[in-house]
Amino acid sequence: MRVGIIGYGSMGKMLLWKFSEAGNIGKQDLLVSNRTVSKLEEAKDIAKVVSSKELASSSDIVFVCVRPVDLKAVLEEIRDSINPEALLVSLNGSVSFETIRKVIDIKTAKVIPSLTAEIGRSQTLVCFDDRVSDKAALKGLLSCIGDVIELPENEMGMGSELVSCMPGFIASIFDVICKSAEGHTSIPKEQIVQMVLRTMSATGDLMLRKDMSFEDVVTRVATKGGITEEGTKVVYEGFPKTADLLFEKTLEKRRLTTEKAENSF
Repeated sequence: MRVGIIGYGSMGKMLLWKFSEAGNIGKQDLLVSNRTVSKLEEAKDIAKVVSSKELASSSDIVFVCVRPVDLKAVLEEIRDSINPEALLVSLNGSVSFETIRKVIDIKTAKVIPSLTAEIGRSQTLVCFDDRVSDKAALKGLLSCIGDVIELPENEMGMGSELVSCMPGFIASIFDVICKSAEGHTSIPKEQIVQMVLRTMSATGDLMLRKDMSFEDVVTRVATKGGITEEGTKVVYEGFPKTADLLFEKTLEKRRLTTEKAENSF
């Protein structure tokens, strides 16, 4: 299987190096192209640097990792040269299959990785148009960066909130908690952050290994009438409004971003 990646930004670069590190694709079968060719100098030892047209014509899976504003131009560039049996994979969740099909009529998938792909623990979202019969090849390829979750196209937006955006949401929530803690203790800031980070990571691992729910953890830690119960009451009473507002704002921003991206076609 020959894999091509168009675009060497943060996502394109991450995928290229992770595919290479996995050891399943040799240099001759891993192709990359980028508008600024000089940026690919560091990738020459692991992949073949080619033009977008050459990449499209000789790859079985073609990843397009470019900004929404550049997507249409790239699709138009490779439209006449792409291997008709190839699977086109867009990392742009804002542009629908229907819109992509107006420019290039080929079987298509969309992929949304998470930042945690950098440590091989991504919850990577994928959806396929109705012409894709062999889903295993792409899913197997993406498994090197973590778990792969297939969703219908209309749920990719909310799915993105839960896995792609969530590291940012989690980081901001615990940033607020740590900053608040600083006002109530003489423990150094760096130590506070490390204590919370390690506890957060261990709690997640505990829940996954022991198949525990959030409620299970609260019940185990928050004894009736105790200190932890007092804190969890504050969270359950005050945080739901913030959580609802978070999703309202982000989903509306996603709707506007999608509208803008679709209009660019």
